[in-house]
Amino acid sequence: MATTLRKWTRETAAATCARSFGRMRSQIAALLLVLAIGCGVLQAQQADSRPGTAASESSPQDLAMRVQTLEREVLELKNMIRQLQSNQPTTQSAVSTAAAATMVDPAPAQTLTLEDRKNLDFLHDTTINLGLDTYYAYNFNNPVGRVNLLRAYDVLSNEFSLNQASVIIEHAPDVAAGRRWGGRVDLQYGQATDTLQGNPLNEPRPDIYRNIFQAYGSYVVPVGKGINVDFGKWGSSLGIEGNYTKDQINYSRAFWFDFLPFYHMGLRATIPLSDRFSINYWIVNGTNQVEATNGYKDELFGFTAKPRKDITWTMNYYLGQEHPDRALSANCGPIPVQPGLCFTAITPAPNGRTHIFDSYVTWQPNTKLTMALEGDYFISRLWKNAAPGESSAPSHVDGGAAYLQYQLSPKFAVGTRAEYMSDRGGLFSGLTQALKENTITFDYKLADNFLMRYEWRRDFSNQPSFLSDTQGLLRKQQNTATVGMVWWWGRKEGSW
Repeated sequence: MATTLRKWTRETAAATCARSFGRMRSQIAALLLVLAIGCGVLQAQQADSRPGTAASESSPQDLAMRVQTLEREVLELKNMIRQLQSNQPTTQSAVSTAAAATMVDPAPAQTLTLEDRKNLDFLHDTTINLGLDTYYAYNFNNPVGRVNLLRAYDVLSNEFSLNQASVIIEHAPDVAAGRRWGGRVDLQYGQATDTLQGNPLNEPRPDIYRNIFQAYGSYVVPVGKGINVDFGKWGSSLGIEGNYTKDQINYSRAFWFDFLPFYHMGLRATIPLSDRFSINYWIVNGTNQVEATNGYKDELFGFTAKPRKDITWTMNYYLGQEHPDRALSANCGPIPVQPGLCFTAITPAPNGRTHIFDSYVTWQPNTKLTMALEGDYFISRLWKNAAPGESSAPSHVDGGAAYLQYQLSPKFAVGTRAEYMSDRGGLFSGLTQALKENTITFDYKLADNFLMRYEWRRDFSNQPSFLSDTQGLLRKQQNTATVGMVWWWGRKEGSW
């Protein structure tokens, strides 16, 4: 109905404009005719005023001036007609456009309620993002079971693999718009979910939370520059590498990403003291624990500094107690409990502390070059104070990684990583050894949201620790070639 009405209006406006122009042209033509007759009369009067004719009321000079005035007016009218003729299509188009623009379909105004307006505003500030991360990797050791040992995500060899399928819904706080609250939920499926989420050694009931990578609510406390507080489950920021491949320099993850905590459950606060310095504080159940395995609450103290616009430095100190004080039991007695929550106490329970010192810095001197360094020291004791006959010798892991990426063009980039990890006590690998790896990654961006990564990686150690094609035979190195394909969609800008 609205379309028909607009079409009728355009046609009516055009017809009206044409009729008006026709009437104007007819009126001008009539005026020209009158002027022409008047000119003829004046010329006749001028001829009659010559000698030998009847006396005239006007002198020849007056008649000549009248003729000149009439001719000038006729010329002006002709110019007006030419101008009107040249502007006729534009005028009709402008009238049609103006008529169409003034015609507004009244239906939305009649059906849009205040509640609808609120819903639209909410959806406008909410981003829904999708990610798909797939790969094919080949291990030149041809390992038994086609398993790439000590890898976080690219765990399978000689297979087309779904690393990760992700859904991210975020409604971030916006203080400028008067909204101090927000929230975020990340759902994750695929191989990375099994690697990253819910180790039965840490989680009493891992299946409940496995596909929820992040789920937290946010509030900006109106103190100072605004204290951002999150409560829930979030991905750990210990270590420079993160969960989403599109935001990393390499396709595969470093040993340190695989070793340091993946996620935490609790409360975290970011307190900005200036535009270039903020303090971070966490209090959480533990490392990789949605449900705590003991009554101790871990804490993190740290800061993020930007000494220069192109440098970002993060420093973290994490204090925890990761030893459980209970064990799963098949029988809890006559009182029923929730499934999976039947425990017996461990007496005495180990109370040794875990200390993590983590620091990383990123330097981006220009839009093409990015460099980063990470250093870590991880120490853990079984007992805080050793009882007689018990060993209090700690296990510790230390080392770091260096990164470099250069953007050759908007579509092509090359990146590299070199890493060292001293695993004394076997906290990471189960074996005291010195692990090293070198990775070279080549990026080809087929589209804005489609990235292909070609990667060569060499892992090596001073101890045999990598699978081979013979059961029970370990090698000191493994070499892999990987092609990763990553797609993502959504309105969220920057890193996820």
